[in-house]
Amino acid sequence: MTNPADPRLLRLHPADNVLTVISTLEAGATIRVGEAEVIVSSRLPLGHKVAGCVIAEGEKIVKYGAPIGSASRSIAAGEHVHTHNLKSDYLPTFLREDQGRYFAQPHA
Repeated sequence: MTNPADPRLLRLHPADNVLTVISTLEAGATIRVGEAEVIVSSRLPLGHKVAGCVIAEGEKIVKYGAPIGSASRSIAAGEHVHTHNLKSDYLPTFLREDQGRYFAQPHA
């Protein structure tokens, strides 16, 4: 496992484009992601993900060396990666605004 310069973040696999928060970060904290310093905009609890680089809309999110979903919009380096900007490529999304689309489609 390799670490970025910030000891509060952990890259679990060399191929990962997200870093795992290993020490809760409060809003306003500064983290180092690659060569950039980024100010955390909201509290990030232990275990949450931040982008280890710029991730383009539609690009695969990789954690543990495997894709876990796709970016639903462009994500800046150091930005929180969660359900607001990540969609599963494997499971339906059960957000209120998506329910009509999901349940209207026949499923095998």
